[in-house]
Amino acid sequence: MSTLEGKTYWVIGASEGLGREIAKGLVDAGAHVVLSARSGKRLQQIAWALGSATPLAMDVTDATSVQDAVKNLGPIDGVVYNAGTYAPMRSQEWDSQTALGMLEVNFSGAVRVLGHILPEFVAKESGDITLIGSLAGYQGLPAAVGYGASKSALISLAETMRHDLRGSGVTIRIVNPGFIKTRLTDMNDFSMPQLMSAETAAEHVLWAMQTRRFRTDFPRPFSWAIKALTLLPDWLVYRGK
Repeated sequence: MSTLEGKTYWVIGASEGLGREIAKGLVDAGAHVVLSARSGKRLQQIAWALGSATPLAMDVTDATSVQDAVKNLGPIDGVVYNAGTYAPMRSQEWDSQTALGMLEVNFSGAVRVLGHILPEFVAKESGDITLIGSLAGYQGLPAAVGYGASKSALISLAETMRHDLRGSGVTIRIVNPGFIKTRLTDMNDFSMPQLMSAETAAEHVLWAMQTRRFRTDFPRPFSWAIKALTLLPDWLVYRGK
């Protein structure tokens, strides 16, 4: 019997790619899923296909939209924050609006959602929070203006919450994938080591959700290589630059 069975999860960023596959995996495991993203029409189509799912349109960059969605949410056992956007950008091609847009979706949106959900979880001494970060959040990387910073902030947020929520009954975890094949990564013009499908990435997320492990990084050994960069001296990381 899956530990997910019979529970209700709010999957945010569920309209395509990883979020859609996470939602499908949860339904297959016997959970009920509330699906959120900006496109209500797309969510309705996915809900029909999944069966045990409820569409709830929401824009994480809009505080009023988040507040309205929470009012219509109903009781939940857990939330998966997977809302994310990405645009490759080098410092020489700086676009503040695009960079800020990534921060709004990837990080600030999570803060808005948690501002409503976390107090309820703390009050009832129960709840499960899964934040979908990225290996790009561990180390400044080329062409990652905006995206890397937003995922780094999300990892830091999760780490702080892990300290604060110890013994509260609320579980917090951060899941950091590497490259996932989506319409967003299709924009990249560089090599993407160990590029994986959304289905494979979702399997890792669902595995993590059935454990009390705080941090899950994948795929190996690419995740080891990225984290090893943080241990190297700057002169070696930026040599020749």
